[in-house]
Amino acid sequence: MKKSAVVLAIGICASFVSCKEEKKVDVATSSVPSTEKFVVDSISVKDSLVMSPKLSLEYRSEVLLYPSVKNKALLDSIYFIYKGITDFSKNGMQDFLQKDKNDYFDETKKRSKDWLSDITYKQSWYTSFKMTQTSHKNDFLQMEYLSSAYEGGAHDNYWFSNRVFDLKNSKKLTLSDITTMPEAKISQILKKNMDKIHSGTTDSRGDVKNSDMLLVDVIEPNENFYFDEKNLYFHYSPYEIAAFAAGDIVIPVSWVELQGTLKPEFQQRLNLK
Repeated sequence: MKKSAVVLAIGICASFVSCKEEKKVDVATSSVPSTEKFVVDSISVKDSLVMSPKLSLEYRSEVLLYPSVKNKALLDSIYFIYKGITDFSKNGMQDFLQKDKNDYFDETKKRSKDWLSDITYKQSWYTSFKMTQTSHKNDFLQMEYLSSAYEGGAHDNYWFSNRVFDLKNSKKLTLSDITTMPEAKISQILKKNMDKIHSGTTDSRGDVKNSDMLLVDVIEPNENFYFDEKNLYFHYSPYEIAAFAAGDIVIPVSWVELQGTLKPEFQQRLNLK
């Protein structure tokens, strides 16, 4: 990730820049095939604090709520970023975020006692967290989480996480639930496909390829994946596989490339040929 302490919004967000928009997948939504309607709600907490004439703080959290989801293990996985939460109701989440906000302000106050007077120019520090539902089809709920923050330095920093939840089986989907292809083989495909989705990076020469800023020899498949009818996508945050200037990188692996290794249940639910 980046310089500065990491205070992952929710008690741990610290140095992550949010200078680009989240990538969207298939946002088409269908109802969960059950007798209970699938309900989506949301809650937002925003506040600021003036620390000194030179420093102000801002806290932002935008969270989705799923009151129709009752399985605690599944809820724990959906809200994995919020360690210690036990009440997933709207009031419970509101209370938790208010406490998280106060903890962020209090912790920053304590840490700043020795150096606050050394800040010589006006700055605004922040911590931010946002949940986005990117798709809800075939009993798969796909989510994107973005944490970002700034605590001085040259720039903000940001970190992405993508998760797919299998509502039919009440669990977080893993790569092994999708394919039996060995990770070493997937790594080869990822390396080959690295430049298929441009990250938008440019310099004086024009567009820059993702591979031009690669920091690793092997691109390992990570847990930040999602999918649509054409591809399985792996999402990498800045510095995970490439220089910060490359931004976050998304690499597609087509279902054709995974042909013969897809798990039968998964293939049937997505109606993949």
